[in-house]
Amino acid sequence: MKKIIIMPDSFKGSLSARDFSKITKEVLNKYFPDCEIKTFPIADGGEGTTDCFLSIGGFERIPVRVKNAFMENTETYYAFNGETRVIETAACASLPSAKGRENPVTTTTYGVGQMMRHAAAIGAKRILLGLGGSCTNDAGAGMARGAGVKFFDRAGKEFIPVGGTLDLIANFDDGLYKKEFADIEITAMCDIDNVLYGESGAAFVFAPQKGADEKTVKLLDGKLKAVADFIHGKTGKSYHSVKGAGAAGGMGFGVCAFLGGKLKSGTDAVLDAIEFEKEAESADLIITGEGKLDRQSLSGKAVVGICRRAKKLGVPVIALTGAYTQDYKKAYCEGLTAVFSTNTAPMSLRQAMADIEKNLSATIENIAKILLIKKG
Repeated sequence: MKKIIIMPDSFKGSLSARDFSKITKEVLNKYFPDCEIKTFPIADGGEGTTDCFLSIGGFERIPVRVKNAFMENTETYYAFNGETRVIETAACASLPSAKGRENPVTTTTYGVGQMMRHAAAIGAKRILLGLGGSCTNDAGAGMARGAGVKFFDRAGKEFIPVGGTLDLIANFDDGLYKKEFADIEITAMCDIDNVLYGESGAAFVFAPQKGADEKTVKLLDGKLKAVADFIHGKTGKSYHSVKGAGAAGGMGFGVCAFLGGKLKSGTDAVLDAIEFEKEAESADLIITGEGKLDRQSLSGKAVVGICRRAKKLGVPVIALTGAYTQDYKKAYCEGLTAVFSTNTAPMSLRQAMADIEKNLSATIENIAKILLIKKG
């Protein structure tokens, strides 16, 4: 082994991509002391995206005070590099931050819009907006309001739409937003390619993990359809079937419909930033990982995104994950070489999360031993 690249996403709630990289590199250095081992903690637009760009180099941390998903003040930050700002939804509206009071009917992405407006005020020319990991289902309307777009109900009263009131939007005024963001390019980084509504939409696929029961899922789906119909009737444009429209509770739709932005694979945006092909073409192996490898992973998550690009270069990819479903087999066609669970014995999710560092180290050690046999 002459060169190994470590390129994981985070194990949400238990292990950051940076800690994964550190542990894996330490173990591999013991077995391959002469090997060039490079680490690139990454993200796919969801939680950790800002930190990912900060770790690449050239970016600095900008602190900001905004509203969280419950309209409470919170301290957070985004990344700055010249004229580019990197903002992630999870910085102020993450699912973990709503633990114990999850409610996608009432939570808002308003704070994300505030962060965007702050970035615009200090000279941003380009905003990379990370979607994913949210506790919301407001189609990005809260974000749009925070960025300067005003919404009105049928009585002409201004309000901030949330997941449960999207169908009340009767008009909107984006004049202020267009003035303040006139020369700013908005690109949203999506971690999935789901559409806005329907069985593969934001509510049916993701709302249950945000606290919605079956009845609430159907209600939210109807609200998403209502706002899509409103936009089509108002502007003549349709965005609900755009891949990624359903990201972060429909924020992908909101970026297009309310902000005039565009969508891009979050994984591709990050891999482009680190010049993946240049780094990977000389690698003997890429080790990646995420908390769970399942059907959602095939919709644009980091691990599969890495596999697809590594496949073109003929570089093998090993994925480590806390758990994987039968859908992982489809990833073989995308370039995955092998997948290993970090769990060393049958255990609860709580135990697996508590022991992740120890179990990851043990799993990497076993993989290293296999690689040494192949080397010999």
